[in-house]
Amino acid sequence: MLRQYIKEIVVETRGRGFYEITREVARLLDLHTGLATLHLQHTSASLLIQENADPTVRRDFEEFFKRLVRDGDPMFEHDMEGDDDMPAHIRTALTAVNLSIPIVNGRLALGTWQGVYVWEHRKMPHSRHVVVHFLGE
Repeated sequence: MLRQYIKEIVVETRGRGFYEITREVARLLDLHTGLATLHLQHTSASLLIQENADPTVRRDFEEFFKRLVRDGDPMFEHDMEGDDDMPAHIRTALTAVNLSIPIVNGRLALGTWQGVYVWEHRKMPHSRHVVVHFLGE
């Protein structure tokens, strides 16, 4: 029988960086087969599936985006919350706030080195809310 349910994960960030939530999502899982859809309710952070074995991958992402979208760039007007405000919004627009992950045999169908991350784009700590919708049987 097809069923669905919704849960929420709150991620307390310490500022810019990656915060793995793979285990938190997996703990909420109570289906054998289906789909998990994750939605981050923010415009200055992202959701990513990325390598979880080598932390230099995540550091390289930070360095690349630091060059691509610079904090304090004078071309940005929107800086109500600081010089990282508009750059955080652009970083989010270039990535994603939604993910879909198949559920197979009661597990998230992630590859060996894949993890699910909230990527905080702001320098200051924030509480980030991820809504997880499960659909399946």
